[in-house]
Amino acid sequence: MPVDASLVGRTYPPTRPYTVSEAKVRELAATTGADWDGGPVPPTFPIVLAFEAMNAFLEAEGVELARIVHGDQKFRYERPLRVGDVLTAALTVASVRSIGGNDVIGTTSEVRDVDGALVCATSATLVHRGAA
Repeated sequence: MPVDASLVGRTYPPTRPYTVSEAKVRELAATTGADWDGGPVPPTFPIVLAFEAMNAFLEAEGVELARIVHGDQKFRYERPLRVGDVLTAALTVASVRSIGGNDVIGTTSEVRDVDGALVCATSATLVHRGAA
């Protein structure tokens, strides 16, 4: 089933609050084959929240994750993440277009702290594979 282009501009509810902990930063670093020494939080850490926001969007729209190919991901920071930050992410559908029977979905997710201040914005391109 194609993704409805009328979703462009729709923002989904924010994720539940997520605390950036040393254990979670080490866990993410380990999955990428890196070590984390307690220094700055890796700049790709917001993917944890962006992925949760993306999954909520896919579930809300009945899109199967197995039909998604991740095409691109970018991060734009207002400030670095810190251990102890409590963050949420809200996804907005920025674009939907069909190419060769597949849907190319552009999303943005705003990662905000408990005061509502923007910490990081992410953008992603998702390719939704059409029916075989």
